[in-house]
Amino acid sequence: MIFKGLLDRKGLWKSLDEMKRMFNFRKTPASEYVYEHWEEDTFFASQFLNGLNPVLIRRCHSLPENFPVTNDMVAPVLGPGTSLQAELARGSLFLVDHGILSGVSTNVINGKPQFSAAPMTLLYQRPGGGPLLPLAIQLSQTPGPSSPIFLPSDNKWDWLLAKTWVRNAEFSVNEALTHLLEAHLLPEVFTMATLRQLPQCHPLFKLLIPHTRYTLHINTLGRELLIAPGQVVERVRSIGIEGFSDLIQRRMETLSYTSLCLPADIRARGVEGIPGYYYRDDGLQVWGAMESFVSEIISIYYPSDASVRDDSELQAWVWEIFSEGFLGRESSGVPSSLDTRKSLVQYVTMVIFNCSAKHYAISAGQVRWGSAGVAGWRGPGSWDSLCLLGLQFDSCVWMPNLPPTMQLPPPTSKGQTEPEGFIAALPPVNATCDIVFTLWLLSQEPGDRRPLGTYPDEHFTEEAPRRSIAAFQSRLAQISKDIRKRNMELALPYTYLDPPLIENSVSI
Repeated sequence: MIFKGLLDRKGLWKSLDEMKRMFNFRKTPASEYVYEHWEEDTFFASQFLNGLNPVLIRRCHSLPENFPVTNDMVAPVLGPGTSLQAELARGSLFLVDHGILSGVSTNVINGKPQFSAAPMTLLYQRPGGGPLLPLAIQLSQTPGPSSPIFLPSDNKWDWLLAKTWVRNAEFSVNEALTHLLEAHLLPEVFTMATLRQLPQCHPLFKLLIPHTRYTLHINTLGRELLIAPGQVVERVRSIGIEGFSDLIQRRMETLSYTSLCLPADIRARGVEGIPGYYYRDDGLQVWGAMESFVSEIISIYYPSDASVRDDSELQAWVWEIFSEGFLGRESSGVPSSLDTRKSLVQYVTMVIFNCSAKHYAISAGQVRWGSAGVAGWRGPGSWDSLCLLGLQFDSCVWMPNLPPTMQLPPPTSKGQTEPEGFIAALPPVNATCDIVFTLWLLSQEPGDRRPLGTYPDEHFTEEAPRRSIAAFQSRLAQISKDIRKRNMELALPYTYLDPPLIENSVSI
């Protein structure tokens, strides 16, 4: 009833206040936090660390040639006693580059062409602590008079619109790549190879099959209900089906084994030392627990490196993933065969992590930052009554924090944006309501969910692997305890990698 009449309303929102009133039907502390802080630079920057797409930010030691930021531009944020070059040398600057969006085909909604940008965002971590801060935003990959560099010192609406364009780019990259490609389609590859190449009696089949549960089913539904012609991708997003396909092809040309292995990815992006990066901190703990568990299982069934090399079924499984999933592209670094127990442990850990923890962090993230909700969270002391984040859609979408489309082209000059122009750039009313309903659908978990590390089907019957499972569960319980203790002190708790909330497989 809340959407009655709105799904047919193709025009603009009258104001941000109207939007707030319309989607204020169920408040949570988190939804209020997002609404109250979405305009702030610190909150904008924090979402690169702990939002729906926490895998793009990387340390910047030299600026790209097509991002000509000068010292004068950033001096007001850097403060006295330092300079742009000094901070680059110190390693305190970070870059988020959405260049993969450059030139991608865009959608038509309500008969109107939609728009996309390929921004670059420079961020600053002040030495000695403090929040991450945005320094500069360029909304295209081609600098020049018609592509100005926006700064925190610009007028409020110019700067807010530039940040909103970045948030739209985050949405597009997350939906097509981090979420669809890496958290759904790649797990489908792992699932198919497991079913085709590993017999049910194989120890790797027993280890992996719980992490493939519902993956093929949910991906089939996604193809039918989300990315088919006339479905949500075409109704509400700036980049439609053709654009999604283009983005996936582009990403497949650069997707690497390193980016799929969290510890290596963190090192490659140079983000080991950023404070408050909870996706990194919690993810490394979960990865470590998985790796220890996998190592124990591998040591039971593979007594030597030679036993790995000589397992023809294992090698066929690895080859199918390489040839079918990564198209035989050697530059990806994805193995086409495995020669040692150590390499097998890393590979299997990568598969399980991407099918469970990473998928949950990405999919739950889209619900908080899109819907601004932490279901059931009532502050410190409420963990026993905390519903699964993103699995109960109990708060409104605050769309300006994560617009799925933009109705006006990126600004080509400064000083032109007013509140009315900001509203005009945002999605229309019907598209906003459509994405609310979609996020609600995407937040629904199966009634028989299985948290990470739970194996009720008991594929392993021997005592040794059962002991390893129990030890894994104990490690996960301690990780959860540590996360929840930390979260009691956070204004906005990070729950996406709390083990009891992580589903064993791609089931949503």
